[in-house]
Amino acid sequence: MEMMMPWMSQKMEMAGVLHAARNQKEDDVQIPSSSAEMPASENVPQMNGNDHHIPGSSFSCLVKIYDMPESQVKLNDVAEFIGVYTFDPELAAPNDNSDDIMFDLIEDVTAQLPPSKVPRLHCLVWRKLSSVDFLAKHPAVEPLPSLLKGIRQSLLSHLTLVLGKDDLAANCLLLHLLSRLRTRVDVVTVGRLSLNFTGFNRESVSIFGKQLNTLIQGLMPYSQAIPLSIEYLNTATLQPRKDNKSGRLVTGVLQLPQGAHLTFDETLLQSGSLASKGVENTVLLKNLMESQMVEYDFEYYKLEMATDVQLLTLSEGKSNILPSDLVVPFRASTVSAVNATSEELESWRWYLATVRSLPQSSEPEIYQTIQDEMVSAMRNDRSLGCTELSRWLTMAQITASSFGEKSLSLEHWQMAKELERLRKERMQ
Repeated sequence: MEMMMPWMSQKMEMAGVLHAARNQKEDDVQIPSSSAEMPASENVPQMNGNDHHIPGSSFSCLVKIYDMPESQVKLNDVAEFIGVYTFDPELAAPNDNSDDIMFDLIEDVTAQLPPSKVPRLHCLVWRKLSSVDFLAKHPAVEPLPSLLKGIRQSLLSHLTLVLGKDDLAANCLLLHLLSRLRTRVDVVTVGRLSLNFTGFNRESVSIFGKQLNTLIQGLMPYSQAIPLSIEYLNTATLQPRKDNKSGRLVTGVLQLPQGAHLTFDETLLQSGSLASKGVENTVLLKNLMESQMVEYDFEYYKLEMATDVQLLTLSEGKSNILPSDLVVPFRASTVSAVNATSEELESWRWYLATVRSLPQSSEPEIYQTIQDEMVSAMRNDRSLGCTELSRWLTMAQITASSFGEKSLSLEHWQMAKELERLRKERMQ
């Protein structure tokens, strides 16, 4: 099995057919790409070709994996490979075996080029990477609720300071960072919790938005801040597409690994005209928000791919382009410079990765009580629909997980309801 891969730092990240934009971190310092350590020379082929958007990538190579079913590797998986890296003067003739069929069917024209132009990595060992694998240290401790509660309080206190002592915004942000897509029921996505902070302007974004982006980059393994302007929408390549001339998948900004985080700054959005590409990009973003799907362009047809991306929007008013699950007016009361230690960041990373992986269940009696309360709420407020009730349940489940609990209790349900009450009160 062969795959074109971009070379990043000391790891091989899936690109082209398999791709992920990965932020490598050691404590709060981003590790630079190996391109900074390996200056380009005539002996090192440059294979960028603008076919991927991975920051700091230097060139591509072809990873050859042997004796592995293709079903083990999926689109946008993040993986680490260890193997023999070679520059051969000529492409060896294929042997007379079953691999010849695979060799003949390779679409990527770069795979037919000699190793002197496209280097090979003959993989010996490989593994898929999860968010836990990006931790500098793996604590050999059981994630007991008592331990997780303490870390939760520490992280929540820091989020509150970063957001100018806005307790409501900090609590909602914590739930947002812990959210993940748990399952799909037809077109309904269960577990997502996109967030829209309103009340931001360019001045407040330069203060609180900058602090927030810095913190998120230090907490999440894959994150990106996007300045959402008319110019960006009209020029950015968000949609991945297949280049049938080269046989390669040209990545777009929205081709991301599972668990990636995007922060959109909508305060840059001013009145203007959207070109056809801008309209297409707007539709792509809205579809990502509403259904966690990204449309891939294969030239002769288009295909939607499922994803799981956390989405945060900073805007002046409620965003019309990016309809979020949770809209929270931002109200900061103070400005304070906050910096977390490397030990705190590592502790919070472990907390987020651990809590997001916890299973969630509930006793039938609890769900019956919650269902009865939902029915009563709908009778009292005819404007409530299934979307709002589903969000309440998602918030309650994430609240339970945030305390290290694997089952939903009435206490967590009441906490989520109180958070929703405060949010609605602020929006009036």
